[in-house]
Amino acid sequence: MKATLRHGVQALLVFLAVLAPLTVQAERKLLDQVVAIVDEDVILQTELEARINTIASRLKAQGTGLPPRPVLEERVLDQLITESIQMQMADRAGMRISDNELNETMANIAERNGMTLAEFEAQLEAEGVTYNQAREQIRKEMLTSRVQQRQVGNRVRVTDREVENYLESQQARGNNSAEYRLAYIFISVDDPSDEAEMEAAREKAERLRSEIVQGRDFREVAVAESDASNALEGGDMGWRAEGQLPSLVAPVVPDLAVGEPSPVLENNSGFHLVMLMDKRGGEQQQVIQQHLVRHILVRPSEAVTDSEAEARIRDLYQQLQNGASFSALAQDYSDDPVSGSDGGNLGWVSPGQMVPAFEQAMIEADVDELRGPFRSQFGWHILQVQERRQKDISGELRETEARQAIYRRKFETELQNWLREVRDEAFVEFKGEYGNDSPAEEEPVS
Repeated sequence: MKATLRHGVQALLVFLAVLAPLTVQAERKLLDQVVAIVDEDVILQTELEARINTIASRLKAQGTGLPPRPVLEERVLDQLITESIQMQMADRAGMRISDNELNETMANIAERNGMTLAEFEAQLEAEGVTYNQAREQIRKEMLTSRVQQRQVGNRVRVTDREVENYLESQQARGNNSAEYRLAYIFISVDDPSDEAEMEAAREKAERLRSEIVQGRDFREVAVAESDASNALEGGDMGWRAEGQLPSLVAPVVPDLAVGEPSPVLENNSGFHLVMLMDKRGGEQQQVIQQHLVRHILVRPSEAVTDSEAEARIRDLYQQLQNGASFSALAQDYSDDPVSGSDGGNLGWVSPGQMVPAFEQAMIEADVDELRGPFRSQFGWHILQVQERRQKDISGELRETEARQAIYRRKFETELQNWLREVRDEAFVEFKGEYGNDSPAEEEPVS
């Protein structure tokens, strides 16, 4: 344990310990209690209780049984400690989530769940969570994700050869694009060279599998026993395409029946179990419509007002109508330097590549029609669709998905390693009834 207790934390502890409201009898009452010091931050009993209540409500709504209260407290406190470490890293790096960005995220979450914001707020209230509490938790999760991407993402590299090997492996398995809904349990091992520790972890994993086979809920076991970072979500891994399965479980998942746990799987980090919760899908050809398009842009600026830009683009449009060369006008007058130097050519454009105003005009235009003038966020445009085609992009998508799948596999492994590192390096001191627990350095990362 490193001696890094800051004066600010000491002052806060003293403040929390002695501050009390005066009743008419001048009695003193403790307002809150510190349960852990984490570097320059503290975790309060109220924070712990609030997070326990939130997680318990969610698990009950999912029909997942709860572990004994002491176990849940320990696991939630460990989650709060890991979260605090990362939030302090975000603060030191100057990371912020704006209210507008947070509002947009909340609206997207509501939309993905088929709700309006009002309905989403009502659903949260029914689960015992206020909208403001949910906003702040989402803000923390967004910041945590950014910290992880910055710190862990830099460790992950995906080579072209790895992508080729991945695709060859997929082809050998028949390019099955089925998707699997998985849940996951991880029993970690600190020292793989310690035979006694390895054997104890293996026996625990086998015992848990036996209990699941005999009817114990997999998600309940994950909440109570798993050392994975998603343990308090019941081990839920979401939907994964076969090509996105972690390499350790990829060989066994396709052969599992829904509701069947995998055998105990082993690697250097410990022992693993997955259960197939659901399965869907089948391979489909991915065909999109592409447009061969060119354009001329006149951009408003400090020297050119919007009305002047509009007048200029309308003059160019009239010249085109009178037979002027599109390519020549683009080279001479377009404010898009890249396409302008090539006669306005943008090449083959796929859906989603352009801003909405441009894409809408492109879709509505007939081949060879001069479309415009119209306004986008970049300025005033004239466009011409020279050709359309249907293109099968299945191969390109498979390559992109392969690269993403390899990245996710590596990221998940590196994330667990990084979480363990930052937890080991942090100063963590438990207080009150939690002070008799094992030293912070020996606590598992979840």
